[in-house]
Amino acid sequence: MKTWKLGVILFAAAVLSCGRPKAARQPVIDVHLHSESLANLKDWGPNPVTGKKAPESVEEHINQTLAEMDRYNIVLGIASGDLGTVEQLRQAAPDRIWAGLIFGAPSHDIEVLRTLFESGRLKILGEVCAQYDGLSPSDPVLEPYFALAESLDVPACVHMGMSLPGITESAPKFRVSLGNPLLLEETLNRHPKLRVWIAHMGLPFLQETYGILGVYPQVYADLSASWLGTRESFYANLREEIVQGCGKQIMFGSDQMTWPDAIGIAIDWIEQADFLTAEQKRDILYNNAARFLRLTPEQIARHHESR
Repeated sequence: MKTWKLGVILFAAAVLSCGRPKAARQPVIDVHLHSESLANLKDWGPNPVTGKKAPESVEEHINQTLAEMDRYNIVLGIASGDLGTVEQLRQAAPDRIWAGLIFGAPSHDIEVLRTLFESGRLKILGEVCAQYDGLSPSDPVLEPYFALAESLDVPACVHMGMSLPGITESAPKFRVSLGNPLLLEETLNRHPKLRVWIAHMGLPFLQETYGILGVYPQVYADLSASWLGTRESFYANLREEIVQGCGKQIMFGSDQMTWPDAIGIAIDWIEQADFLTAEQKRDILYNNAARFLRLTPEQIARHHESR
């Protein structure tokens, strides 16, 4: 009799368990996405980590990127690219994509940019990739752009640190030294209300990044492109970043480029970091970006609604 009763209880528990919905993923903000031109999709090879081929069209790249956002509950993506493709991406998910123009040496008319910002088509400045054109982020030629961003309270993303191996073959003016976050300091002092985030945590200049984050609270940094290195190296750096007190200024970014499957790798590495507390993971994956981007309580509440 006891055995029969136990069997009934276990069966009922199994039925209840199967009928219970799986816990929804917590919302994520990816502050470093890209739209890509057809030329880039054709020129770049497969993902160097997974071996997966890049999408064969702009439309396919958009669809795969949005599918990964759906899979990982990325409720907001900050994407940059050329105006045509980034607008395509924004229009495909206007409630989830904030767009920006990627550029190195100044190439966009200031008043045209002003109109794009005021219309809401663009919501960020950058990614500013001046390093690829041999420019410091504090070069005077960039001054009108940062002044515009400050006046409109538009956050700016600045590429800092390293790039891909052999980059000087395609970008001969690129210099690692121009990716030192200390080079931002003059711009930050000329524009004290400008919100800036340092892409790629400024690697390999981590000590310099710590210095900037410590002195300038309006500056944050993202962890983008971490998946291109080893997990061991990424975890070693992330441990140090937390120890150095940067936990409230670090934001998640994938930098998926032409490979949308990179998004999942980057998120998994954060979620599987057993040395991070649950609160630290939530800060990196959502809370810090929500604060930096000045999301409203209503936006934050909507992001946390059940899927």
